[in-house]
Amino acid sequence: MEVAYKVTIRGRVTGVGFRYSALDKAGEFKTIRGYVRNADYGEVEAWVQGDRKEVDMMLEWLKAGPCMARVDHFSFVEEKRDPSMTSFDII
Repeated sequence: MEVAYKVTIRGRVTGVGFRYSALDKAGEFKTIRGYVRNADYGEVEAWVQGDRKEVDMMLEWLKAGPCMARVDHFSFVEEKRDPSMTSFDII
């Protein structure tokens, strides 16, 4: 079953390769689609959509982030799937 989540991540998450690491991690999965981007106030925002098991694994990775990051706040909200999402990109 496919699911979609909008994710907000705060902490030391900009300037540490978070977005590029997320792009690499998403590439390890067959069904992950969406985006990752820098948002306001030094946050990173992501949209993660795909097979529930793969999305759960991607969310776990985002919660920890790459080795140089420090995640102080992690939240996600389930959203309606977006059929226009065909890849995972940095925007």
